Amino acid sequence: MQRRDALRTLSAGSIAAGAGLFTASGADAQTPPAPPTPPAPKGLPVIRIKDVQTILTAPNRIRLVIVKIVTDQPGLHGWGCATFTQRALVVQTAVDQYLKPFLIGRRVDEIEDIWQSSYVSSYWRNGGVLFNAMSGVDMALWDILGKRAGLPLYALLGGKVRHGADCYYHASGRDFQEVEDNARKGIEAGFRHVRVQGGVPGLATYGAARTGAAADASAAPTEPIGPTAPRDVWESAPYVRMLPKLFEHLRTKLGSEVQLLHDVHERVQLNEAINLCKALEPYNLFFLEDPFPPEDNAWFRQLRQHTSIPIAMGELFNTSQEYLPLMSERLIDFIRIHISQIGGLSPARKVAAFAEFFGVRTAWHGPGDASPVAHAAQLALELSTYNFGIHEGGNFPDATREVFKGAPEQKGGYMLATDAPGHGVEVDEKLAAKYPIPAGPPNFDYSWGTTRRKDGTVIRP
Repeated sequence: MQRRDALRTLSAGSIAAGAGLFTASGADAQTPPAPPTPPAPKGLPVIRIKDVQTILTAPNRIRLVIVKIVTDQPGLHGWGCATFTQRALVVQTAVDQYLKPFLIGRRVDEIEDIWQSSYVSSYWRNGGVLFNAMSGVDMALWDILGKRAGLPLYALLGGKVRHGADCYYHASGRDFQEVEDNARKGIEAGFRHVRVQGGVPGLATYGAARTGAAADASAAPTEPIGPTAPRDVWESAPYVRMLPKLFEHLRTKLGSEVQLLHDVHERVQLNEAINLCKALEPYNLFFLEDPFPPEDNAWFRQLRQHTSIPIAMGELFNTSQEYLPLMSERLIDFIRIHISQIGGLSPARKVAAFAEFFGVRTAWHGPGDASPVAHAAQLALELSTYNFGIHEGGNFPDATREVFKGAPEQKGGYMLATDAPGHGVEVDEKLAAKYPIPAGPPNFDYSWGTTRRKDGTVIRP
């Protein structure tokens, strides 16, 4: 054998032997076949929007606007809140005449795209009317999603991080004693947080008795309210002097355990807000709300440098340009956005997530003109959001509960969610029709835009 042939034979044998090292048990071992790939899941069947309806009802003489989305699947529908009580008829038109034809035939699970496309559908974006109309649609779609999944809305949003949402009680009065008495009612009912509003003698004070008199007593009662004929009168200086005295009285009488809140409602100037916050610091407020109007957001930088009082702001906000700088610069402690005023649950989820990164807690605006549907939707978000702060109100009168079946309940100062699929509230349409909104004019509450200073200057708001 030639030397070259011998090397070739040895090399071939070595390769064959080496190959055997990689088999499981010799020549007869076989590599097991790969398991078959399961077919991709088809998901839920396609369900489309068949109809979009608005229901206007006022079971307690508060104009509520509710949106019902009907699907092409019998029995499946969703409810959303579109309440803009000051412009209820305009929101109804926005839904019925503009959003409805835009949405018929759309898939109900395309919640985000429906929000985004509705937002630009009018070209000029945002505003209270469009956003409230969009909110009604948005909440209703989330309600439908929960019903399809057979899950309460809070479960779809990530599940509970708390068993209930702490609520605050509203206590007001014409004088210190009446405020104290009403605050005690809330404490005795189990509330740990109480918002207190006191009247200023002779002035139309927000949140308390409207005792203001006409600046010109000789003004003819038939003269329309205006700069030359003011009726309800407000001046900020007496209020700024009164408020620290009210809190001193309440802390002396109620002690330090109860958390006290107050709403300025934008009715002071920058220097007054700074002085007021400094004067209130010894009384350990849970928060002071709305020291400035949205138009003066830049003033929060100066205010933050002068006080440690927790600040809540936002119930009049519409767009992200109003609230994102306040949160990212840590100029406020609580975000008070009215959820329907920014377009519903979808944008509110994003606001809550953004706020968490900057240590800002949620305190969504929840007055009587937010329907039980709105309260249930924001409750689902509060139960599943880490940076929740407080829930406003939600103690619904009997007539409202009759119309809105399954409205959230308050127990021991907490608002509790049901485990019903979706947000859990169903509207009794026959009962809702028995409580039509008050016939106008007026078609809105004229108290906004009629309170004035003694010289006739209109107060904002």
